[in-house]
Amino acid sequence: MRPRYPLHTLMALALGILLYGTPVEARIKMVALPERAKTIIRLDNPKATLIQEERSLMLQKGVNKVDFSWKAVRIDPDSIRLSLLNQRGRVSLLSVSYPPKEEALVWDIHSKDAVEVSVRISYLLFYFDRLITYKAIADKDEERISLKSFLVLRNFSGEDFLGATVQPGGGRSFETNIKRGETKQLLFFKNDNLPIEKRWVFDAKKLPWDPEKVDGNVGIPVTYRLNNVPENGLGKAPLHKGKIRVFQEDGHGSTIFLGEDRSGIVPVGEDMEITIGDSRDIVVTQRKMREKRINVRRNRNNRIVLYDTDEQIKASIENFKDKPARLIMIQYIPGQWDMEACNMEYTRKDAHTLEFEVGLPARGKQELVMRYHRRNIR
Repeated sequence: MRPRYPLHTLMALALGILLYGTPVEARIKMVALPERAKTIIRLDNPKATLIQEERSLMLQKGVNKVDFSWKAVRIDPDSIRLSLLNQRGRVSLLSVSYPPKEEALVWDIHSKDAVEVSVRISYLLFYFDRLITYKAIADKDEERISLKSFLVLRNFSGEDFLGATVQPGGGRSFETNIKRGETKQLLFFKNDNLPIEKRWVFDAKKLPWDPEKVDGNVGIPVTYRLNNVPENGLGKAPLHKGKIRVFQEDGHGSTIFLGEDRSGIVPVGEDMEITIGDSRDIVVTQRKMREKRINVRRNRNNRIVLYDTDEQIKASIENFKDKPARLIMIQYIPGQWDMEACNMEYTRKDAHTLEFEVGLPARGKQELVMRYHRRNIR
């Protein structure tokens, strides 16, 4: 039974010694094992972590055997690769073999002369992952936020990494030590003066149209929107997905907790929407005022087979706040339709979804009225 060592000492170089022109094939452990010269931990893929480590090997003339073992380290064996970084005209990789019932492999490397060669060993490592978390503090007027992002590394792979370069994606990198079983939090970035827009979002599919007929209070979701652009001190890379905890200054030197949300990846130029809870400061009451069949088509038996409808929606929107507010209204019209009249501008998000931006004055009220025809209803 061969002794086992941690991964950083488990690559041994056995030298093929030429006797009468015949290489000796025995695997020989070296006493002085090459340490990692450089280690890169790439965390681009959430399913597995790519490790790239560089080492310098002293090769003898002829066939050399490099033994790589990973006992108790969670590596995907099929992913292990060795590539030569220099001396390619004098050194060549001949083959790789896997000793039976061992967590190890052996590379046969041929060298024309005794030479030092730099190699890169790469492999997929499991149970080493990362999380991105955010902490946002809004000012008292909710016009700007201080945003901090943290990189949380979790190493349960069974291996220590010292002086490693961690690349979480987005062009950023960190140099750190992280031992097996360790969880470490690093400051990813911070921006103390990001402009935000506070918005209320009424979704006609999710919220009741008449809150007075619902037991209990009906709140409208509230979000902070910030734009990932250079003008805001961002825009250099996509914002990673992660959990966001939001606080607000209370005007007395402390903060209050507003809520918690999860964000997806936010590309450069796109908006991050942070939901901070529900508000009852804005009330939307919506009703369908008209639904009449028109253009009725019948078959030979006088049965209705197709018809259109003439429909009208009216929504009353009231702001009880002492400040102006901006409400996003999302409306849906199924099937084929034509807008006959509408008193507000809208953006058509897809074939059936309309989005309105409604500016509300302080203690003010607005009314949305839209009339449309739905076509070819069976």
